[in-house]
Amino acid sequence: MALYPYTLQPVALNLTEAEFHQAQYELFASASPSFGLSSFKTKEWIIMAVVVVLAIAGLIFVTGYSTIIFWLMLVGVVIYLLARTLGFKWYVKREFDKQVADQEMPDEMRQMKLGVQKHGLVMAMPSNQPDMMKNSQMRGMQMRAGATQQAVIPWTSIKSWDETDDYIFMMFELKGQQGSQIVPKRLQAQKFPIDTIRQHLQEVVPVKGLNPENVQPPA
Repeated sequence: MALYPYTLQPVALNLTEAEFHQAQYELFASASPSFGLSSFKTKEWIIMAVVVVLAIAGLIFVTGYSTIIFWLMLVGVVIYLLARTLGFKWYVKREFDKQVADQEMPDEMRQMKLGVQKHGLVMAMPSNQPDMMKNSQMRGMQMRAGATQQAVIPWTSIKSWDETDDYIFMMFELKGQQGSQIVPKRLQAQKFPIDTIRQHLQEVVPVKGLNPENVQPPA
């Protein structure tokens, strides 16, 4: 195995409520059909091109009130473009807001620190967090006592992962417990080895894409 940079000590996650929802939205949007111009199929471009050419030809060779239909054809193409881009983007955002309206960021993520080691992702929390172990994501992990409590998610326990421009997401199963973790890529500015995380994830799960069904339910 090649040598990758690792952390000497865990780095504060400092995830905010706004980032938590932004991360969820980016993941939701990436899983949704594309709403950019690149999402248009060749057939759609051909149809729109034919309509535009006919409309322009009509405006050139036809005069009087009959040109209204050709103006309507051009307006129709513009409306279709807006509906398939900005309109669909608005629809995706509305559906996302409906799904996460009642979701709040878990309290433990506010004080969590992350480290990257050859054997796995290190999660560290202040030891004076009595409610932390009640969280289903933390149960089943062996916590090492001290000024902070630490748990390790072995790379081999990762079942699926994905990434957007700003975040890496991973789902894992450890001792019958399911969990997930969000890693902001902005941590790279603090010399947090994002590339090392990606490398280890690719080694255990070569194909990106979150697949909750691959995580077996706890017995």
